[in-house]
Amino acid sequence: MMATKSTEKKNLTWSAEEKEQCQTKYGCEIIMDNSSLESVRTKKAPTDSYIVKYLYKDKVCFDLTRGTKVDIFDMYYDKFKSDLKSIDYGYGTIKPSIWNYQSPQAPKKKKKGQNQN
Repeated sequence: MMATKSTEKKNLTWSAEEKEQCQTKYGCEIIMDNSSLESVRTKKAPTDSYIVKYLYKDKVCFDLTRGTKVDIFDMYYDKFKSDLKSIDYGYGTIKPSIWNYQSPQAPKKKKKGQNQN
């Protein structure tokens, strides 16, 4: 018998608009929000990421966030106040300079023999 995945939709603690503001106002990037502790402990994240623990609607939540620890604290304190519980180092192993890196497209070469006007 095939196991079925839970179709329960998780509560979003950060809207898309808030996530965008976090990048411009605080210089922080939320990689995962409202996740389990096991999922934020991933090694497939940048080495400069932090695990943030906080309470949201009487539930313990975990986020994986990039930025300086001071900026992360400011961002979470502004939103959750005293419900912010801890900010710890993440388990990521990817160099931050190559996180989400996409190689640039090579320019198209001109064919020989074509007239250049």
